[in-house]
Amino acid sequence: MNQGARSFLAEMIGTFGLIFFGAGAILQQQATQSVGTTGIAVAHGLAILIGVYAFGHISGGHFNPAISFGMWMTRRIGMGKMLVYWVAQLVGASLAAGILGYLYQGGPVDVHLGAPTIDPTIGSMTAVLVEAILTFFLVISVFGTAVDPRAPSGFAGLAIGLTITVDVLMGGGLTGAAMNPARAFGPALAAHYWQDQWVYWIGPLAGSGVAAILYDRFLLARA
Repeated sequence: MNQGARSFLAEMIGTFGLIFFGAGAILQQQATQSVGTTGIAVAHGLAILIGVYAFGHISGGHFNPAISFGMWMTRRIGMGKMLVYWVAQLVGASLAAGILGYLYQGGPVDVHLGAPTIDPTIGSMTAVLVEAILTFFLVISVFGTAVDPRAPSGFAGLAIGLTITVDVLMGGGLTGAAMNPARAFGPALAAHYWQDQWVYWIGPLAGSGVAAILYDRFLLARA
């Protein structure tokens, strides 16, 4: 298997894990009331932590079209590679959501297989802002721990996973704290629930682009 195929498979499996465990925790909470907001946040964070340590050395451990977009914006990957990663991430998310739909047949329908939703008190434009800010800090964490050569080695997975956790703790009740178009797309596809789907593309891509350019241009040391 060539490197491109290995990267595709790594991104697909890693994104599958994020949706399977993250959205799965939401479904388990809805079904049993045993997980809670903190448990849901930890499930998302640990899924990413595991994925980064398992696959970061193979594909970079993006598992998120917004992170791949930030890498493209700073010319760390080309357009073709970014699009291949997007396909892998969307396929992985969709497969995981499809399996969750099978496991929870007739179960907690009102959470739409864990698809993120917007609190009606804030509206869609505010939701875009929330998703952009949450993703901004996620991508800052990625660049600060996985991209910057000055970062101490071995901590990227932990730092990125913890960033996901605090993001979900803060924003989960407002927007679902997707920070990731694939995280929104997979459950939406399986549940046929497309409400405000655009928010989960515009917000994360905007936040990622700003964070990536800011870190690359102003915080990254130049030789």
